[in-house]
Amino acid sequence: MNKQLRVLIADDESIIRMGLRTILGELGHTVLSAADGVEAVTLAHRESPDIALLDVRMPFKDGLEAATEIVKNRAMPIVILTAYNEGQLLDRAAAIPVQGYLIKPVKRDDLISTMRVAMATFAGQRELVEKVDDLEEKLTARKLIDRAKGVLMKQGMGEEESYHEIQIRARSRRTTMSQVAQEIITKSQAMPA
Repeated sequence: MNKQLRVLIADDESIIRMGLRTILGELGHTVLSAADGVEAVTLAHRESPDIALLDVRMPFKDGLEAATEIVKNRAMPIVILTAYNEGQLLDRAAAIPVQGYLIKPVKRDDLISTMRVAMATFAGQRELVEKVDDLEEKLTARKLIDRAKGVLMKQGMGEEESYHEIQIRARSRRTTMSQVAQEIITKSQAMPA
């Protein structure tokens, strides 16, 4: 991980925070520290860190509650720190989802590798979400264009001719075929039957 990151650390134990701050500082990262989950959420919203390391058991708001609130506002990689290896905690963490899980005391090499994997996993997940969004947008456009072709075909055009008509209108007006298709559909719905 060559890139310098802004890392949010939230742990109610000051010795853990100091240890993590030291390791991360030596690696060239900027560290933001919080002593509880409420403070972590506030810092995450205000400072926009690149990754968050959250202790699972903290006062006022535990790490999983904080993580849930943080990702609702702005998605980012989350690593949960805990002294416990409980299945129920893992299930809750997976549901958020978090990108990593470290058992305390945290070793330097484990921290480095977990952060690297968390950043890569998060980037991969974001890429998949963007691809799904793009595919959904294309499918919606395709459905609109097919409906508009149907309208034009009822007016006497052939299927290929209606597609080209939509294409020509879009090019001449420098707009999308979806926009032209929506206008054709809207116009046909406004016409008396």
